[in-house]
Amino acid sequence: MLEADLVVIGAGPAGMSASRTAAEAGLTVVLLDEQLRAGGQIYREVENAAPVRGDILGADFVDGLSLVRALEHPNITHVKGAVVWQIEDRTTVAYSINGVASFVIGKRLLIATGALERPMPVAGWTLPGVMTVGAAQILIKQSGMVLDKAVLAGCGPLLYLTAAQMCRAGARPLALVETQSMADLFFSLRHGLGAIRGWRDLAKGLGLLAELRRAGVKRYTGATAIAIDGETSVEALRFRTNGQEHRLECATVLLHHGVVPNTQAALSIGAAHEWREQQRAFAPITDEWGGTPIDEVFIAGDGAGVGGAVVAALAGEISACQVACGLGAITDEQRDKAAGPLRRRLRRELAIRPFLDRAYPPYAEAVSPADDTIVCRCEEVTAGAIRRFARLGCIGPNQAKAFGRLGMGPCQGRCCGLTVTELLASENARSPDQTGYYRIRPPIKPVTLQEMASVAEEGEQEITRET
Repeated sequence: MLEADLVVIGAGPAGMSASRTAAEAGLTVVLLDEQLRAGGQIYREVENAAPVRGDILGADFVDGLSLVRALEHPNITHVKGAVVWQIEDRTTVAYSINGVASFVIGKRLLIATGALERPMPVAGWTLPGVMTVGAAQILIKQSGMVLDKAVLAGCGPLLYLTAAQMCRAGARPLALVETQSMADLFFSLRHGLGAIRGWRDLAKGLGLLAELRRAGVKRYTGATAIAIDGETSVEALRFRTNGQEHRLECATVLLHHGVVPNTQAALSIGAAHEWREQQRAFAPITDEWGGTPIDEVFIAGDGAGVGGAVVAALAGEISACQVACGLGAITDEQRDKAAGPLRRRLRRELAIRPFLDRAYPPYAEAVSPADDTIVCRCEEVTAGAIRRFARLGCIGPNQAKAFGRLGMGPCQGRCCGLTVTELLASENARSPDQTGYYRIRPPIKPVTLQEMASVAEEGEQEITRET
């Protein structure tokens, strides 16, 4: 069993920056992460990939090296390959490594679990050959593999970045099929001042679009009626734009229409959440330090609201300052002096978010899919079935479990949760906040009875040694 002043779940930008800041303040830190190397999704395998694929992945990716290397501190214990499956007594965390379970006890807990790609249920999305854009990035970062004959569909800046990376690697996408419209761009202009303040990010996006034009990547915007054709695997992508029907033959379809906070761990301990209409997702309620109504628990990074890697790293540092102050490692004055510049930079980095959120809204036909579209992949439940459950009296996702086993498969609702909330809210004429989300109970990741028993045995051994 491990003990520490601060337990951090997740070694992405927020978790890494928080760990280093807390360690430098004199706190002992245990950092738990599922991956074998630090970096999270955005900086996945950065130590190995940056030297050989840095030119493909870009300077922003290589910047993650400094965060990873900062974990080399005597006060930080980085537990790699650790699958966290339970949090109890607020700061006691159970985890497994290669099927062997253990636990760590901290005085404070920081949840830095990052974001998930928003599932995009459309006709044919369960066919072999359909992947998320994030999965394509994992292949590039971790294995140097690039998908050939691919069409990218959805919306958001990550589409442009991934397409550009594919071009640099010599596998130019066949096309980008984008769902945002000119109307979305027009209405986003009300947030133009924030876009100007975030001009660096805006310039990066324009640079990626210019790179795609030079590479000859075809772009379609305002796409609707997206459907994937195929018998046993992907054969083509169908869609409509500007009143015309299109069918693009391809071997792979990469879907993406935004990312949302990964709230599973926070929900499992009863942390309060609210619906964020701008990002159409639930996010935890936190204060300016990432603190929650549960005094010992903090949440930082994209898991507290999507802002990107730089924002996540800054939020992690800010939370660590408050943790260090609360544990007496630094004074209030030292905390405020350290956090001041971080907050100013955080405001600058967040300035562009309202513009981006309005310019690239989630694809409406995936938020409210057609009746015959599968929503819960684990249990193969369609949107039509969920609407039928609502007409039978189902008012929330937890009831939906009893009606059709929704959210009870291996993903435990990660893939279907938000869509189920939206469908039930619409059918019952209620708000997403009133409808709610799945009640997440441990284990929050699949775990065997043998692993759970090994934790109990370890606890008994600790008690024996103490007596």
